Amino acid sequence: MRNSREDRTPTPTGRGRSWKLRNTAAVAALALAGLVGTATSSTAAPAAADLGAANHVVLSHGKLVHVQTHGRHGVVPMKGAKGAKWTAHTSHTAPAAAGNLVYNGGPVQHQVSVYLVFWGNQWDSDSNGVQQYETNLFNGLGTSQDNWSTVTSQYTDNSGSGPSFGGAVLGGTWVDDSSAAPGSAAQADIAAEADAGAAHFGVSGPDVQIVVMSPSGTSPDGFPNSGFCAWHDYDGNVSYTNMPYVLDAGSGCGAGSVSNQLDGFSIVEGHEYAETMTDPQPSSGWVASDGEEDGDLCAWQNLAAVSLPTGSFAMQPTWSNAAGGCAISG
Repeated sequence: MRNSREDRTPTPTGRGRSWKLRNTAAVAALALAGLVGTATSSTAAPAAADLGAANHVVLSHGKLVHVQTHGRHGVVPMKGAKGAKWTAHTSHTAPAAAGNLVYNGGPVQHQVSVYLVFWGNQWDSDSNGVQQYETNLFNGLGTSQDNWSTVTSQYTDNSGSGPSFGGAVLGGTWVDDSSAAPGSAAQADIAAEADAGAAHFGVSGPDVQIVVMSPSGTSPDGFPNSGFCAWHDYDGNVSYTNMPYVLDAGSGCGAGSVSNQLDGFSIVEGHEYAETMTDPQPSSGWVASDGEEDGDLCAWQNLAAVSLPTGSFAMQPTWSNAAGGCAISG
């Protein structure tokens, strides 16, 4: 479903790549020399203001942009991926062993707005109905019938306020079909696309979530061979989720877990949505002692259909300090 579309001229060769350069002057020099698109993805030194961040210069939509990466947080492991590269927190047999979530002094989201970016002209064909499914999901979350999101409301920041809901959380959708999404995007490329989405919608700030939805047949950050289904991060401007086309991983990312083949798109994205609300700038929000977030502690457990005004969606529970365990409603 294309609620928003933007016409852009095709970007130069090398769209979505970052450069290993010592400074921005060197980047500008390369651009002026016509060498854009000839280098490979890498990182520069961390910014002095955020020693946990890696700085990147990325060519995105024909422009050189600066983005940060802080890591891959809230990684949803594929089912049966134990021992794979992305399984830092994949043992969920006894989540209470990590203890309750602990607040680390940073922001949480209050009035969350979610923006879906369908990356690439591959989305001009969507025979599986993923765009409509995700749009319906976020048009239902946040409404008065949504008792699933409200589990997160207990996680407050220094102001004493946590996530609150007064209507659908969907802020907008955009099919970015000016060109094809990269076949194999690096993390910095995904962060740059999140920034492009934020610019398209004219949004920023701690209450914004950008979901970068990659199309079928692409391999964002190594998916599906790296053992993860999704993760989230903060790019120095907005919080964002790397949401691959999880149906390409079949049951490993939730297809057919509850109701139908699209189940993984709500289970996995619901996981990242809840974690971004409670830890939008990882890991300064609510995190367990072992680094897990509210979705991690309950991943792939007790999956159930959640009824929203816009349909029924497969979801996982999230961790509730108040309940001392995983809760599907709050």
